[in-house]
Amino acid sequence: MITGCTTGNVDTTKTTAIQPVAKDVSASDLVQGKAQFREANYGLAEKHFRKAVELKADNAEAWMGLAASYDELGRFDFADRAYDQLLKVAGRKPQIVNNMGYSQLLRGNRKKARALLLEAKAGMADATVVDANLALLSKG
Repeated sequence: MITGCTTGNVDTTKTTAIQPVAKDVSASDLVQGKAQFREANYGLAEKHFRKAVELKADNAEAWMGLAASYDELGRFDFADRAYDQLLKVAGRKPQIVNNMGYSQLLRGNRKKARALLLEAKAGMADATVVDANLALLSKG
């Protein structure tokens, strides 16, 4: 007798050992952006964060990194656009307001920086980072 393919003895149990691949194609660029930012390679960080938000427009973490990268590059016009988009995606959270305050500090807008940093401090349980930014503000 000639045998061929049969379906009678096929194991149809689904496996849970191999999880499906995440479809967030922006994750790699987000990881690379963070790594470059930590190494103070702000141009490369900006490139990766920008690609991450192009691939996934609601990625708040990537928008935050993009805005911070633009701040460090002195591209405050682009930083403002990124912060505006970040606020639309994530809302007015204390961590975001802190970064916006730091951005104003970098620009020399002391009054606006102080107002934003105090707003951030009021909403944070641990205001260590905000306090450090306020200390920078008082030194200048």
